Amino acid sequence: MAIQAGERMPSGVLKTMTPEGPRDIATEELFKGKKVVLFSVPGAFTPTCDAKHLPGFVQLADQLRAKGVDTIACLAVNDVFVMNAWGKASGVGEKVLMLSDGNGEYVKALGLELDARGFGMGLRGQRFALVVNNGLVEHANVEAPGQFKVSAAEYVLGQL
Repeated sequence: MAIQAGERMPSGVLKTMTPEGPRDIATEELFKGKKVVLFSVPGAFTPTCDAKHLPGFVQLADQLRAKGVDTIACLAVNDVFVMNAWGKASGVGEKVLMLSDGNGEYVKALGLELDARGFGMGLRGQRFALVVNNGLVEHANVEAPGQFKVSAAEYVLGQL
């Protein structure tokens, strides 16, 4: 079952790129004592994700931070190298933390996996945005198939 508002985020390990190379980041480290917007895309460089979803969070990063958000993180079932390249190509800088869930284990733990085999993409994560405060989900915005509304940066900003 998909994670809901009021529930605690599951434990897991994601990857991010650092100047020294790939690094594991435990979800406890990511969420403990922080307000985090974690948004998920079906894939790096895919049309809606690349043209709208990630750019929206980059553009509104300062406004989200002004509302108390400590970390804005983009999650995808792509490897850490692809996520790093996408972040560079999109000019995220320090505004968005690019996270890899390479095997899709974390999206599965959230109950938000997506079977995209029909598109030749294998198993991925659904399009969603979670507002997490100290590990507790405050808002769980999961898109209907083919939609891009409730996980958009503008929508999340309106919830804060």
